[in-house]
Amino acid sequence: MSRLRVWAPLPTSVAVRVGDADVAMIPEADGWWTGPDLTPGTDYAFILDGRDPVPDPASRWQPQGVHGASRVYDQAAYEWHDGDWTGRPFEGAVIYEAHVGTFTPGATLDSAIERLDHLVELGITHVELLPLNDFNGVWNWGYDGVAWYAVHEAYGGPDAFKRFVDAAHARGLAVVLDVVYNHLGPSGNYWPQFGPCVKPDRNTWGDLINFDEPAVRAHVIENVLMWLRDFHVDALRLDAVHALRDTQPRHILGELSDAVTGLRTDTGREITLIAESDLNDVQQVVQGWGLDAQWDDDVHHALHVALTGETKGYYADFAPFGTLAKVFTRAFLHDGTYSSFRKRDWGRPIDQDTGGARFVACLQNHDQVGNRAVGDRLPELTTPGLVKVGAVLLLTSPFTPMLFMGEEWAASTRWPFFTSHPEPELAEATGRGRLAEFADHGWDVSAMIDPQDPRAYYEAILKWDERAEGFHAEVLALYRELIELRAVEPDLGSGDVREVRAWFDPGSRSIALRRGAFTVLANLGASPVDFSDSGEVILATGDTDALPSGIRLAPETAAILRIR
Repeated sequence: MSRLRVWAPLPTSVAVRVGDADVAMIPEADGWWTGPDLTPGTDYAFILDGRDPVPDPASRWQPQGVHGASRVYDQAAYEWHDGDWTGRPFEGAVIYEAHVGTFTPGATLDSAIERLDHLVELGITHVELLPLNDFNGVWNWGYDGVAWYAVHEAYGGPDAFKRFVDAAHARGLAVVLDVVYNHLGPSGNYWPQFGPCVKPDRNTWGDLINFDEPAVRAHVIENVLMWLRDFHVDALRLDAVHALRDTQPRHILGELSDAVTGLRTDTGREITLIAESDLNDVQQVVQGWGLDAQWDDDVHHALHVALTGETKGYYADFAPFGTLAKVFTRAFLHDGTYSSFRKRDWGRPIDQDTGGARFVACLQNHDQVGNRAVGDRLPELTTPGLVKVGAVLLLTSPFTPMLFMGEEWAASTRWPFFTSHPEPELAEATGRGRLAEFADHGWDVSAMIDPQDPRAYYEAILKWDERAEGFHAEVLALYRELIELRAVEPDLGSGDVREVRAWFDPGSRSIALRRGAFTVLANLGASPVDFSDSGEVILATGDTDALPSGIRLAPETAAILRIR
């Protein structure tokens, strides 16, 4: 049995509908209401001031979608098999970012389990899932969720997620879940009818969450603890933390971090909090808020520009070839320097004692692929040789590498923005908005598919059979070898940014990175390049020739040398 409670300070009366009966709820202090005990599996909905029934904003199960009745879910009923699991340390992690709806043709958490062995064979340590909380429609990226506690039913619902986590742990994989607390989606958001969960003003994505309200803060913290405690999730990636506006003395992220520290102590498990932060301020994220790591978009941007030559929009500042050397040794390009995109000085230098493992770096991710006009991946934007060079640079960097699903075999599938809003007016507005956004970036939008067109979704589903074919197989073999090298050679897996040395030549578009007993060489240019470095070539993506005092790399080639 579960005692029903809901925070609803706005209505003057609250009742719960169970079957054909409406039961009045009893008001308590601070806007809370208490109702009857309900058995697991019972469907219920709230009636506020006599209006139409609406679902529970804190529902753990929405089997009929975001507009349907909520269902009582028993968190203790699932039989776990990971009793010996204590997690994996984040130091040394290799993350794999996946979207459940397009990771497999089955588009469910259970079908995703069938591909976990592939991740193990690849050398992945942490699998990160895009948001699972319930949203309206069948397919969506997940960032428009409205039921923060309920696993999207089309993915399999709450038990399916527990099966996924259990199966991952059985294979030694940690699970990272992407969560969004900076806004609520536009469809199925009934929480504002209950209480002041949002406040005036907006961020990029929607109304501001009202962190001045204690019950809202408690709602977010309990949601975090639920994923970590009840679903045995190992880490959370907190979406766009720079959009969380909090005026309280202790920032919500600091309060959240304190609660997670308590859970770590109680369970003895490795638990990691990762921020997506646009602030370029690791001191604020790690020391101020107590989070463990953050995404580093500057590394992505520097690699992307070097590999593709794109310099529009926020890529403009990353055009100088020397940018690569700076981000590999100092994590950020903008560390107090002027950002032409933001039109102001941006960021703060890192403390050189800050380990590189605290920075999550990538060649591709859902944002950088999906927020392009047609969702084209890196292999469409550069040459096969530079695809391989990019893999070497990422996977020998001092940062925590993250792969976007299918990247490891240079997947041919695009990953455009897609939605399935049932409301015609919202569907039309979404398409208009994306068209205007992409046009502002200066991209050709003539080939863009309307996000509501089912083709946008279906063309994003990975084609697993292509892994064994030609160039795809070559890239997959390279990723496996690089990840294994990173795991077995401490110098290549080291996150000590202080020990990285970089030399570069803009004219030849070449760079050399010293990583302890190894030197990583990359020729991104169109002509052979002679390097003065000597050593045993333990990996090369193209032709190399030994010279009396160094080595020659063919165009668009990378190599790893063990120094003699």
